[in-house]
Amino acid sequence: MYDPLVDKDIGQGAAYPSSYWATQTQTGASTGAIVADQSSDIVVIGAGYTGLSCAYQLASRFNREVTVLEAHQTGWGCSGRNAGFVLRGTGRLGLAQLTQRFGLETTQRFHQEYGAAVAQVRQMIADGNIACDVQPEGYLKVAHKASLGADLPAQAAFLQRSFGYQTTYLSSEQLNSDYMHNTQAYGAIRFPDCFGVNPLALAKGYSTMAQRSGVQVYTASPVLHWQRSGNDFVVHTPQARVRCKQLILATNGYTAKDLYPPLNRGCLPVLSSIIVTEPLTPAQLQQSGLHHTQLIMDTRALKYYYRKLPDNRILFGGRSAVYGRDAKKAVYPQRLLSALKSCFPMLADVRCDYHWSGWVAVSYDDLPRLCQAEDNVFYAAGYCGSGLSFSTLAGVRLAEMAMGIALPSLPIYQSRLQPFPLPAFRRLGQLAYYQWGRVKDRFL
Repeated sequence: MYDPLVDKDIGQGAAYPSSYWATQTQTGASTGAIVADQSSDIVVIGAGYTGLSCAYQLASRFNREVTVLEAHQTGWGCSGRNAGFVLRGTGRLGLAQLTQRFGLETTQRFHQEYGAAVAQVRQMIADGNIACDVQPEGYLKVAHKASLGADLPAQAAFLQRSFGYQTTYLSSEQLNSDYMHNTQAYGAIRFPDCFGVNPLALAKGYSTMAQRSGVQVYTASPVLHWQRSGNDFVVHTPQARVRCKQLILATNGYTAKDLYPPLNRGCLPVLSSIIVTEPLTPAQLQQSGLHHTQLIMDTRALKYYYRKLPDNRILFGGRSAVYGRDAKKAVYPQRLLSALKSCFPMLADVRCDYHWSGWVAVSYDDLPRLCQAEDNVFYAAGYCGSGLSFSTLAGVRLAEMAMGIALPSLPIYQSRLQPFPLPAFRRLGQLAYYQWGRVKDRFL
């Protein structure tokens, strides 16, 4: 599997991974590779949520000529591999942690921006008439230990009091009676405005919207390198060159080592894996209590996240291998299936039908960045595995930044990604964190 910390280039024209989403999505004909030199106002590298949202805004709102260059297929990276959780937030810091770091007033602006991100996804779905299996709203943050469950009422009250956010505390008994019979659940907070989608279908919908607005989207067109030429940039692909005035990097966890080293050094690509089970029988749904489509994530350091899909399968995800070369080893789907059955012993006989992995980009300080990295070069990255909604809004904000429009006053828009100390040893730090996380989740 492609590994951004090992491989110098990302390859060209690979098919979608063998995911559940790929079997459920009408991927359509490829847009094809760029084969002739051309010029454009702006080149966007990466046809995921960020790049396609940005390109759509630049073309439809600002009337710019935009070319999107994608190494493989539309949504081939994390945009087509994630769990489809449209959450109000990004990075790894909750509102309480943001308040401790930045103060309440700034955190209230974060909360507003995160709400705008969810609203932007809904608006794009409506404007593009995107068929992406939108599920009813609701997200459950579940305490996996009784000691953590005891803190949930205060957390819910803090969100209501400080942000006017109408979360609901659910006791263990309420959670068991109304939502699921998880033997490792000790209460939850329910967030009312989050929802699930088919993420690959969403990315394809964004691509269609961008192309209808005049954006040229080229697949199987990896950027080999780029350089400045006077006041312009020349972007090189295997078969053509594109001259442009501005360059936007929307590659996030899939940034190749040599594409833009400061961006690569500012992210730790972390593999997240997902399994999808066979469809649950009516009896299994009744026994497990999973008769709803709420998004669910627990409080572990190495989190599990899951939801019921429209065809009654269970999607269940968590951390995976550290190195790309190990991503397809059987131990990782087996570990996730075992975790699912530990939470729901009544599903002991359920079978796994799909398994795949993807890279998420973790930043050094647990927050993403959107910035002008240098003159007329922009990027957004570091979503920390919680980027579906925010990456869509990040595309809007990147377009605004490129057009000289001031962004909301937030720290994530006012600085670049911090490079990891001793970047060559990032994976060793990740291994150490995983060992600590396993100890913390079990004993602390």
